[in-house]
Amino acid sequence: MERYYQKEIECAPYEEIRRIQSEKLVKQVKHVWDNVPYYRKKMEEKGVTPDDIKSVDDLHKLPFLSKKDLRDAYPTGLLGVPQKDCVRIHSTSGTTGKRVIAFYTQHDVDLWEDCCARAIMAAGITDEDVCQVSYGYGLFTGGAGLHGGSHKVGCLTVPTSSGNTDRQIMFINDLKATLLCCTPSYAAYLAERFKELGYKPDDIPLKAGIFGAEAWSEEMRHDIEKSLGIKAYDIYGLTELSGPGVAFECSEQNGMHINEDHFIAEIIDPDTEEVLPEGSQGELVFTAVDKEAFPMIRYRTRDICRLTREKCSCGRTHVKMAKPMGRSDDMLIIRGVNVFPSQIETVLLNNGYAANYQIVVDRVNNTDTLDVQVEMTPEKFTDNVGEIEENQKKLVDDLKSMLGIKAKVSLMAPKSIARSEGKAVRVIDKRKI
Repeated sequence: MERYYQKEIECAPYEEIRRIQSEKLVKQVKHVWDNVPYYRKKMEEKGVTPDDIKSVDDLHKLPFLSKKDLRDAYPTGLLGVPQKDCVRIHSTSGTTGKRVIAFYTQHDVDLWEDCCARAIMAAGITDEDVCQVSYGYGLFTGGAGLHGGSHKVGCLTVPTSSGNTDRQIMFINDLKATLLCCTPSYAAYLAERFKELGYKPDDIPLKAGIFGAEAWSEEMRHDIEKSLGIKAYDIYGLTELSGPGVAFECSEQNGMHINEDHFIAEIIDPDTEEVLPEGSQGELVFTAVDKEAFPMIRYRTRDICRLTREKCSCGRTHVKMAKPMGRSDDMLIIRGVNVFPSQIETVLLNNGYAANYQIVVDRVNNTDTLDVQVEMTPEKFTDNVGEIEENQKKLVDDLKSMLGIKAKVSLMAPKSIARSEGKAVRVIDKRKI
């Protein structure tokens, strides 16, 4: 039986969703114009005023926001309310530049937790379940979002945060946790540790997992489901928009429903910025129509995906986004070819390797090099040099078929690649471009 947290809106007719979006958008644009000088200046430069925005059909008239804008406006340049009205911040890691700080009013937190509660109930979870939140807590949004959503559903919430894997397993077993929330790479590591300790999937009380914050393939999903004995659901979010819960998978596990009463989604051509028709592949753009403290309008996510309104068997009517195939800014261009880490992961998992790998890109004599370092599973581990070379050649051939370029493959001993308790570090780009 399909479960909903707020069925009336989750299953609302398309016309009603559009009406809600239009009403909120008009109000939000006025709010931003009056309270965010940074964005008002961008509107003025484009010759747009709030009077020009009468419905969702006018959204394309508004200027975009990018991560550069958020860094340029750091720390409070995009704040839409007095700082004294805010109750919390979260922040990105800042690994590629200055941190982005997102502010929240209590109203913003409540709406965010509602979105996460929808995701939790879509995974079949009720107030009789035990939810273990193994996302990091603190400035990272993962832990706080699912924690709040779990409370709203009424689950017993176990805030383990990330790390201390044996303690994680102890709580899962002792408290009979039925839902696990963490990054997919950490779920895979937990599964690996369960196996080392002698547990079979049927011995593990978990029945579902909600995994996000990093890209993962369908092959990785199936591997996690098989090894933990669960159904694995994808969840999508960005710190800039609130955090996880912007979109989530339902029982169909075929794309994520966007919470359209809070977020308007567009797909654009990342080069021309033209809005593309439904079903087109392009860059995902979001407008948060009722965030008070940090009101993002036409924020370019850099995630590459598709949107579809095909009828869903779960009964939800909100548009679905496909699993992002990569990011326009994280996409690797190697010898003129676009390469996404998810493509490499698919080849590895299809060949029976676990999702423990690193992609090392360098430039030697003005030519790009691609080295895929792959950890062998205990079952595949061998010290037979000829067998290793044969397995490496098979991966080289399969990667060339997938990518269109040749990669070097290095098969490595089990556990030789550092494990991550948060987002896995998949790509090391040593090029000085």
